[in-house]
Formats: sequence, structure tokens, C-alpha cells
Amino acid sequence: MMNLKEFSHRIGLSPTTVSRALNGYPEVSERTRRKVLESAERLGYTPNSRAARLATGRAMTIGHILPLSKEHEMVNPIFSDFIAGAGEQYSKSGYDLALSVVRDEDEEEAYRDLATRGVVDGVVIHGPKVEDPRIRLLGELGLPFVVHGRSSRVPGEYNWVDVNNRRAFSRATEFLLDLGHRRIGLINGLDGMDFATRRLNGYGDALAAHGIAGDPELVFNGEMTENYGFATTMQMLASRKPPTAILISSIIPAMGARRALHDLGIGLGDEVSVVIHDDDLSYFRNEGDVPIFTATRSSVREAGRLCADILLDAIRGAQDGRRHVLLEADLTVGQSTGPAPAMRHLLDRDRAEALRRPQSLT
Repeated sequence: MMNLKEFSHRIGLSPTTVSRALNGYPEVSERTRRKVLESAERLGYTPNSRAARLATGRAMTIGHILPLSKEHEMVNPIFSDFIAGAGEQYSKSGYDLALSVVRDEDEEEAYRDLATRGVVDGVVIHGPKVEDPRIRLLGELGLPFVVHGRSSRVPGEYNWVDVNNRRAFSRATEFLLDLGHRRIGLINGLDGMDFATRRLNGYGDALAAHGIAGDPELVFNGEMTENYGFATTMQMLASRKPPTAILISSIIPAMGARRALHDLGIGLGDEVSVVIHDDDLSYFRNEGDVPIFTATRSSVREAGRLCADILLDAIRGAQDGRRHVLLEADLTVGQSTGPAPAMRHLLDRDRAEALRRPQSLT
């Protein structure tokens, strides 16, 4: 394995300059940093974490604390893809990842312990709530952090990377309204989660713009599992006034909704339309020439990369002020949507009338 001295000699720079470039010191020029990083990738050089710790006085580790919640399981395919993206960036900069799973009631103490012992240089906050006390706590502790998401009711500036959830769900609802749907269900995340609140608001915005009052019986909040999608879809479709379309906050409960429609003999897209939010997950692909689901799509792996880059820059002191990245979700039309039944009847009638008209022989 090539060491720092050998690598530095190969690219014609001093070990000190190489070390500082790899660890993001702001006094190293961008041109030199780029040369070092490109050479490291080309020559297969991996920084020695122990040597970097000695040279920089840093822990060279990023912390991720996950609460072992009674109501919300954070370790899922979405989290796995996020970690894959963040981990790529940590590795390039010679950082390790430390993952701690703690009980809900021990979460605050876990952050205090990390800050006191100096075993991490920064942390990522996952699954922020509308009012999330972790943001204020980490500010008080002086530990660099970035939030994957936002917390609507926490004042002050902090680093975050989020999807424009409100706009994505407003657009998705508008799309269904344009197809003639008026009874639109929403299978959302847990009440109090910031992303779920923003998605509910986007859904409500679009309904209100069309003069449609929201129906509480069509809105569900819960942990986004496959069974949750199945159970809520069955409940909605068994109601006195079932929806003709459903918005679903993740591809995971969407699998459950699809199973419910199949079990009831209801055609996906033909009789009930479904639009999902798709995090473009590695193990739950919504793909094909025409994807199964119409979806608002964003990459959670890319969000992981962005969070890691922002946090590493904050640790190095290489950024001015707090950084905010708001990602837009693309709306991709798939097989799961079609005109509302009443609209479909009108379209079928118009087609039939067109066929009965005398055809020109010109």
C-alpha cells in the first residue's frame, strides 16, 4: 500500500501540502486540491486515518445517531441509500463513519457524550420533526452538523439539504386534478415529521386552488411500511365514498397499496390512480421504458453526498455562513395514473361519437 511520502513524491508535492489538501484546509488552493484528489483516485491512494488524526488533531469521524423509536424505524432502504452517498464523500476525505442506535430517551445524552469526548468532528441529523430540539442542542454544544431535511419551527440558521416537498406534492395533486380526479387520498408519513407536514400542505394547496375542501377521512399518517400502505388503501377503498386516486409518500407503502388493489381486483391506473414520492432507491427501482408508478422523484443518495460535502466543509472552516440546498423533485409519468372514471367515460363517449361521424374520402 502506498504511503503519504511515496504518494507525495509521485505527484511532486510535499507531504504537508498533500495532507492539507486531502483534509480540506482552506489555505490550499482549489487547483492544488483538485490535483491531489484526482491523483489519489488515479493512483489508488487512500489516506491513512490514523496519520490524518495525528496531523490534524481531528477525530476524522462523522457521527450518525438514530433513535430506537417505538413508532418510527429509521433504519430502512431510504437511510441505507443516504449512507451510501454520504459514505462515498467521507471515504474520499479520509473520514470514518460512526453509527449509534440509542433509545429515544437517551438521544440528547448521546449527543452530549459525543461532543464531550471529541470522538466525532460533526454529525448528521436524520428525520427532523417540525419542532426539533436536536438543532438547538447541537448549536449550544458547538458541534458542526447538517440536517437531512428541515425543521419548520426552529428559528436560526443551520446547514440543511431538503427536497421541496410542498411543491412536489402540490404538483402531484394538480396532475391528478387535471385528470379529473376529485376524491384524492393521501398516505403520508408520521404526523409531526417535517417532510410529512410540508407534503400535506402541498396537497392542501392544490385542492384549495380548485375549490375542493380536504376530507380528513382521506388523509393518513403513519410509519411508511409496506403493511401500512396495504391497510390504509384497504380502509379507504372500503369507505362509503372511496377515492379515485391516491398520493403516497414513499415507494415502500406504495408496494402495499398495489397489493391491496390487486387483492380487490381493482386495476392500477385504470380504476384507481396512484402517484408516489420515489427516492430513487437502489433496491426498490421504479423503472422501465414506462415506470410502474407515476412519481415525484429525487435521489436520496445524492442528498447524502450533498450533506456530507456541506458538513465536511463546515468542519474544515471552508464555508462562509450556513448552506441551504433545496432539491426539486421531477414528476415522471408512469403506468399507475389515468383519467378519473367520470372523465374516462366522457373520453370514451367522444371517441365513439368520432367513430360514428362520416369520414372524408379526400
